[in-house]
Amino acid sequence: QVQLVESGGGLVQAGGSLRLSCATSGSIFNIADMGWYRQAPGKQRELVGRITSGGDTNYADSVKGRFTISRDNAKNTVYLQMNSLKPEDTAVYYCNALSVTYRVNCWGQGTQVTVSS
Repeated sequence: QVQLVESGGGLVQAGGSLRLSCATSGSIFNIADMGWYRQAPGKQRELVGRITSGGDTNYADSVKGRFTISRDNAKNTVYLQMNSLKPEDTAVYYCNALSVTYRVNCWGQGTQVTVSS
């Protein structure tokens, strides 16, 4: 069973930074595009950004210039560096591994990020 283990959430003041981590097995990490999603109370889950197995990234307009996704192939870990955080970034953040070719679509348990004003 594929596991994605997230860490790094917490409480931070507006303007602060947090870094989220998502670790998984090497067999999945090497073939999957890794994404970060978030879900605020009463809202639908939305894509924050994604990094392909080849290292290409894309981001939601709301986080462009503030958030950065990276991956460490040696550690089978993907990171979400969040800077200049805003109260509207408050949500549960989820890691996702996706490969259409290999029929992989897995989610982490989620980690809470709370930004106070």
